Amino acid sequence: MSSCSTAKKTSSQPNNRSAARFSLPQLKLLDYVLLAIVGCFLGWLYYRSSIGINYHWQWHKAFDLVFTPGRNGELPYFFQGVISTIRLSLWGMVFAAAFGLLLALGRRSSLVFFRVPANAYIQLVRNIPPLVFVFIFYFFISSQLVPLLGLDDLFRNYHGHENRLQYFLFGDAQLWENLFSGILCIGLIAAAYIAEVIRSGIDAIAKGQWEAADSLGLSKWDRFRYVIFPQAIAGIVPALAGQFISIVKDSSIISLISIQEMTFVGSEIANSSGLIFEIWLLVGAVYLVLCLSLSLLFSKLEKRSLRHLS
Repeated sequence: MSSCSTAKKTSSQPNNRSAARFSLPQLKLLDYVLLAIVGCFLGWLYYRSSIGINYHWQWHKAFDLVFTPGRNGELPYFFQGVISTIRLSLWGMVFAAAFGLLLALGRRSSLVFFRVPANAYIQLVRNIPPLVFVFIFYFFISSQLVPLLGLDDLFRNYHGHENRLQYFLFGDAQLWENLFSGILCIGLIAAAYIAEVIRSGIDAIAKGQWEAADSLGLSKWDRFRYVIFPQAIAGIVPALAGQFISIVKDSSIISLISIQEMTFVGSEIANSSGLIFEIWLLVGAVYLVLCLSLSLLFSKLEKRSLRHLS
C-alpha cells in the first residue's frame, strides 16, 4: 500500500508542477481597482471623442482599409508597413548591438586612439535629439556613404529580381537603399546608449572575477569571452531590453525620410481616408503588441540567465 501511494504521489508531482507553471496570475484588489480606473478612463475618452468633439467612429471603414489587399494580390498596404517596421527594427537591433559592443570596448580601452573617439561619439549622439541626427545623417552622410562603400550599383542600378530569401530579409530591391539608411540611422543612435549599458555591466563585475580568470592562465580574449562577458550580459538584460524596445519605437522617426514603415503608412492612410483616430489607434496598438512581445521575450531571457548564473 505504501509503495502504491508513493507511486501515485510521484506520478502526480509532474502534473502539479505543469499546472502551477501554466496557472494564471492571481489578481489582487489593487489590480481590480487599476483595471476599473483604466476602463473608466477609456469609456470617458470614447464618450468625449464622440460627444465633445462630435467625432463619429467608423471602425468598419478603418478595418476595411487596413485589410484591403494591394495590387496584384499583394499584402495590404498597412501590413507591408508593419513588416517593414519589424524588418527595420530587427536589423537595427543587430547593428546597434554589434556597434555598441565595439564602442563599449573602445570606451574601456587603455589606448587613447580607441578611447577618445568612442567616448566622443557616445557623448555626441546622446546629447543630440534623434530627429536632428536623422536629418543630418540622411541628407549629409547617407548620400555620400553609399557610393563610398561601393553599394551604389547594388542599391541604385539593380535590375534583377530578388529571390524569396532576399525579399524576406531585405524587402523590395527598389527600397534597399532606404532600408540601409534607416537601419544605420536607428542603429547608430541606439548603439551609443547600448555601449554605455554594456560598459556599466562590465565595470560591475567584481575584481575577484578578473583575478580568478587570470589565475587560470586564460588569455585576454578567453577571459572576456568565457568569464566576464557572460556575467555582464546576465546583469544588463533588463537595460538592453529597454534599449531594444526603444529601437522599435524610434523606428517611427524614420518615416520623416520617406521610409515606408508603419508610421509612414499609417499617416498616408489616415490623411487619405480622414479616419484619423481609428488608424492612429490601430498603429499604436500594433506598436504596443510588438513592444510587449519583446518585453515578455526578454523577461524569459533574464530568468534563464539568472538561473544559469545561480
